[in-house]
Amino acid sequence: MDVAVQNLAADYPLLNVFWTMCWFFLWVLWFMLLFRIIGDIFRDDGLGGWGKAGWLVFVIFLPFLGVFVYLIARGSGMGEREVARARKHEEEFRSYIRQSAAPGADRPSAAAELARLADLKTQGHLSEEEYEKAKAKVLA
Repeated sequence: MDVAVQNLAADYPLLNVFWTMCWFFLWVLWFMLLFRIIGDIFRDDGLGGWGKAGWLVFVIFLPFLGVFVYLIARGSGMGEREVARARKHEEEFRSYIRQSAAPGADRPSAAAELARLADLKTQGHLSEEEYEKAKAKVLA
């Protein structure tokens, strides 16, 4: 092993490695919080354009103060907005599944439509020509 590598390892004790890891973790945590707040600012429909711009300038140019003030002023609403957004997405997903699972649920089946047309023909409400046109349309 090289002497420089051995000296480097000896000059950086285990406690310093621990503190470096803690600072790195806090640094990552800080950026996650900052990006979550910026995302909440942009996703909030209750804020107007000037409100969003003001909060964004505050959070970007005075990040520590801006983040802490935002969390105090609007922190409880962040969770409520996130839950409302999740419910909306869940309802849209369920609606999509309902539409995809039963594509013809809102209209009668071809067999039921043909039976109805046959009844109308036997009752005399449809002529033979009208019946054939309607039958061709249902079968197409």
